[in-house]
Amino acid sequence: MEAVRKFLARKNIVFSAKRYFIDAMGAMAQGLFCTLLVGTILNTIGQQLHIGFLTEVIVTLGKGEGAVTYTIGGLCSAMVGPGMAVAIGRALEAPPLVLYSLIPVGFATNFMGGAGGPLAVLFVAILASEIGKAVSKETKIDILVTPIVTVLSGIGIAALIAAPIGAAASAVGRFIMWATELQPFFMGIIVSVVIGVALTLPISSAAICAALGLTGLAGGAAVAGCCAQMIGFAVMSFRENRWGGLVAQGLGTSMLQMGNIVRNPRVWIPPTLASAITGPIATCLFRLEMNGAAVSSGMGTCGLVGQIGVYTGWVSDVAAGIKAAVTGMDWLDLVLISFVLPAVLTWLLAVPLRKWGWIKDGDLALDL
Repeated sequence: MEAVRKFLARKNIVFSAKRYFIDAMGAMAQGLFCTLLVGTILNTIGQQLHIGFLTEVIVTLGKGEGAVTYTIGGLCSAMVGPGMAVAIGRALEAPPLVLYSLIPVGFATNFMGGAGGPLAVLFVAILASEIGKAVSKETKIDILVTPIVTVLSGIGIAALIAAPIGAAASAVGRFIMWATELQPFFMGIIVSVVIGVALTLPISSAAICAALGLTGLAGGAAVAGCCAQMIGFAVMSFRENRWGGLVAQGLGTSMLQMGNIVRNPRVWIPPTLASAITGPIATCLFRLEMNGAAVSSGMGTCGLVGQIGVYTGWVSDVAAGIKAAVTGMDWLDLVLISFVLPAVLTWLLAVPLRKWGWIKDGDLALDL
């Protein structure tokens, strides 16, 4: 055992909950931000402002009907798996050859994991990193051995666990579909809370919404839940993270807080309770519907995709004669659900938790 301990110490392999579920998860969120979320923001800017070089196709893979095209933002988003995997490897202090080998591992794992792709990447990248670190510089042909072992072990593990993780994420989707059959009040609470929590967790709320075709009132509840998490965390953590944190979380992702949530789960209470309040307000009082692309229901304020989705739904409804016109009250309802209520409610709910010592200064700090 002493020899094993020395070997692990020499290889910087530390079996630690902090390293795996705080450091690695925090880094993974940054990798997701720099790929998927930046890509989403670039696509949104290009489409809404009609900026040619952001909307034109720059890469085409394949030919004919099976061809896949990518814009700049699309390429960024497609690299989300590699981005998360490399970020995790860096957090685990993986040597260069291991770090670079995580690129194909992350891509394959995210693809195989479906809606559970990010969570699958977390587990697989951690295991592949540690295995790669164990063999690194142990042979005279390290340039071959380390990448091959890292890639084969990573993709092999992904083949075993990515699909089951994706199935578990899909089970969340089945629960949501059950919730959509409830009365608007209870549906609003459940869909808002569950989709909002999924947004913050390392699973894809957008993929779940897209797979379920979550639109209409249920889509509006999903938008409310995502906004409660993103705007809620952005405002609640303003004293620690200032303007950088406000933008990164408010227009990026609340997943950046996952490391802090693991460290102190109580920080998750205010935005989650806020989502339980804004969800039924959206479905029962404002009758807010998201009739744009279903994927927008799970994006919240990320690049304002959720709000743009609601607006495109309004435009489509007007064109189809379903809606007379887009009114000032429509805009007021959207602003209240997306920004004002999440900010005010989360801040108010956090006040007593700070007084009771459940949330302390620094608990929400991000390394931005």
